[in-house]
Amino acid sequence: MLKMKQLTQPRVIIFILSLIVLCTLPWVVSSFILRIATGIMMWIGLALSWNMLGGYMGYISFGHGASFGVGAYITGLLMMLLHLPFFVALIISGVITYIFAMIVGYPTLRLSGSYFAIGTWAFAEMMRQLVLVLDTTGGPEGLRLPPMLNDNFFYFVMFGLALLVFLTAYFFFENSDFGLKVKAVREEEVAARTLGLNTTWIKNQVFALSSMFAGIIGGAFAYWITYIHPDSVLGPLIADQMVIMVLLGGIGTLFGPVIGAIVLYVGNQYMLAAWGQSSAYLIILGLAICLVILFLPEGLLSLPRVFKSTTKGAFARLFSPPRKTRI
Repeated sequence: MLKMKQLTQPRVIIFILSLIVLCTLPWVVSSFILRIATGIMMWIGLALSWNMLGGYMGYISFGHGASFGVGAYITGLLMMLLHLPFFVALIISGVITYIFAMIVGYPTLRLSGSYFAIGTWAFAEMMRQLVLVLDTTGGPEGLRLPPMLNDNFFYFVMFGLALLVFLTAYFFFENSDFGLKVKAVREEEVAARTLGLNTTWIKNQVFALSSMFAGIIGGAFAYWITYIHPDSVLGPLIADQMVIMVLLGGIGTLFGPVIGAIVLYVGNQYMLAAWGQSSAYLIILGLAICLVILFLPEGLLSLPRVFKSTTKGAFARLFSPPRKTRI
């Protein structure tokens, strides 16, 4: 339980004020800006969910888009075939995605490093091809959902999901014994197992939890755009953008994925509006990622610290007395 001293800390006050501002956003901005804000919230949630697996545990996955797509299709099918309400379908899709990830994670988490990354990518591609040939999912024609023309509704849904993932990352990975165990697996899995940690259970839980959140957000996305296509929800670009957002902002941190998601999504929307295509965005994105990896390997979150140390070093060299040289 939070004490009064904790509630008056500057970080907590800023967080609460930010929530108030975000809650009032639908009534102070245009519908266009609100849709962009909704997209930002969606990608913040996805980036934070991927960071649980790739950042805190160190297992780089290129198949996280499969969980996003599975959640989208399950939500759509439950609403279309069984006529379930949206929130009921969303909860069921999250449970099914969690179970699905536990089953998939058992064999794939036996791999590590590049083998795990390739294995998850191959599995995601297998899911995309499977959906393309199934009649139940609409095959290559996709699946249409009943329209829900309420921008405020979808903003608060995505905002609530992003907040849920953020709080989960904060309490379960940043400030808990479970988070310490996860980081122990990341740093030295063999040593963690030697110390008595059930690393198999820990890895499966993290994989399933991060996949569950991606699946729930995928279900909300499906209802938001009212149309599901295998390439739009199971394509490699979904998982690739999650990875890039986390690397851009700062992998293994709480606010890094948030920063990366905002910068990447806003940049994408700006270039689409300015140039009307995404190819230039992908080229500039690739160049930006190369520069960040070369000069800011810890992401944009480390920029103030790097700038401070660089500036301090420059001033020290400028005002330090000249070195004596021996002749």
